Amino acid sequence: MLRLSRRTLLKASAGLGLYGAGLGAASLLDARAQAATPIRLQARQTDALLNGQQLTRGVMTYAVDDGASDPMPPTLRMKRGEAFDATFTNHLDEPTTVHWHGLRIDNRMDGVPFLTQPYIYTGDSFDYRFTPPDAGTYWYHPHCNTLTQMGRGMTGLIIVENPDDPVFDAEIALNLRDWRLGGDGQFIEQFKPRDAARTGTFGTVRGANWQVEPRYTAPAGGLVRLRIVATDVTRIYTLKLQGALAMIIALDGQPLPTPTPFDTAMIAPGQRLDLLLRMPDEDGATVSLLDIRPSAPKTVASFAALGSTLKRDLQDVKALPQNPWTAPDLSSAEEIPLVLSATAENAARDSICGTLGYSFWAINKVPWPGDTSDPSAPLAELKLGKTYIFNLTNNTPHAHPIHLHGMNFQVIASNLRSAPPLISDTYLVLPDEKVQLALVADNIGDWVLHCHVIEHQKTGMTAYIRVT
Repeated sequence: MLRLSRRTLLKASAGLGLYGAGLGAASLLDARAQAATPIRLQARQTDALLNGQQLTRGVMTYAVDDGASDPMPPTLRMKRGEAFDATFTNHLDEPTTVHWHGLRIDNRMDGVPFLTQPYIYTGDSFDYRFTPPDAGTYWYHPHCNTLTQMGRGMTGLIIVENPDDPVFDAEIALNLRDWRLGGDGQFIEQFKPRDAARTGTFGTVRGANWQVEPRYTAPAGGLVRLRIVATDVTRIYTLKLQGALAMIIALDGQPLPTPTPFDTAMIAPGQRLDLLLRMPDEDGATVSLLDIRPSAPKTVASFAALGSTLKRDLQDVKALPQNPWTAPDLSSAEEIPLVLSATAENAARDSICGTLGYSFWAINKVPWPGDTSDPSAPLAELKLGKTYIFNLTNNTPHAHPIHLHGMNFQVIASNLRSAPPLISDTYLVLPDEKVQLALVADNIGDWVLHCHVIEHQKTGMTAYIRVT
């Protein structure tokens, strides 16, 4: 869940409520891909110009079919309710998998080693087949040796289209991420232990779409759908626009019932923000997307108005169609405690998927780095179709974006801030925050719950729940 400014939260809460028609528990499991035009998705190694000056070697990425001149992972486009079929082949020198972040799909397609599928070894392939039930902005990445593979480039965007969406004059998607590069443009150590035990280790080069401060054009006076995805392994952004007005139309893939004026928004690793941007009327006028966290503003990307004005109005675009959603029955909900804490217990366990060698974090006092053949017992066993409330408590002085695989939840209360009932798969838990997240257990399987600051995930802040 994105952390919005208080002003934006108050405006959003007025238009939000429990919504959506029920999505039958069986429908997620029955919506397997029956027929689709398959794509050939590859994991491979390449070189890329990441800092704008020197070619970086040893970059890890994805490519479709026989590859492309652009080393950045391709944006995969799917259609809501239509089958998607990808034959994935691993050309890396180590095992990997693919996780489809935010998509509520069959557990066997979720891409988590040991829990949902075996490793995909060098030269081997795996068929990912599913039907996305939700439209919106999502992304894909490995769930094996995640800090190295994601840190070196394996984060790509997913756009699930809805034919009933409004028509925009342009669409721009931004993949926000850091790189840990030395002065020669080559990769340096991905993390520092003292930072992994705190907020995480930040990159040295910041960019969007594998460029430093990229610049795009869009029709003057036009309406642009700006899809923003934070795929970084550590950085939390506080975003602000300079030079134009915008509305928030979706958060973490889920449409807002009423578009809300955009002031600032905090977006953490794993989260997504969809904006409706109204371009300036004057040809050549520039709009800047800034990150104002933590100190001096940094330009993330800029957008230049092009041509004669289209004279569009932000009110021309109505709310996006809602995704299917089963409202939790709070009157019968069972509560489950989830406590985030630091730990000094248990040494990290070796894994072919990589270990950082440390155990700093825990959920309910149990540190589990994931990616091991001997996972801890599930945090909880949920019954299909029943409502649950996660009582999530952050006992640490650091923020943690907590991501749940395979299902969505709804925010119902927080001790620190307004809590409009937004629907999401990722919630940024602030220091000392206690938040309640409600969900209906509507997808059978073992589903990972973890912090998306990857150093925290890989040093213990990982667990899973079981739905039967």
